[in-house]
Amino acid sequence: MRIGNRWTVYILRCADGSFYTGITRDLSARVEAHNSGRGAKYTRSRRPVRAVFWESVDGHGAALRREQAIKKLRRSKKEEFVKRFGVGEDG
Repeated sequence: MRIGNRWTVYILRCADGSFYTGITRDLSARVEAHNSGRGAKYTRSRRPVRAVFWESVDGHGAALRREQAIKKLRRSKKEEFVKRFGVGEDG
């Protein structure tokens, strides 16, 4: 394992209440990119977005596998997941 090969898997809550899951090496820069319209096409029309969950993993492959596992969850399961493991939300 290389030093500095840490990736972050994250979930954003969009302004319309939907979720977006992705991976990055720099979460704050990625959230800023999403909110400025330079992020994923999905989030461009759903701004502002806020990070409601993130976790650090070793390696790009592990991050991709975790991202896919989260994306496969039903919305209700994502809601439970964010409530249990995510950061506090205003509502």
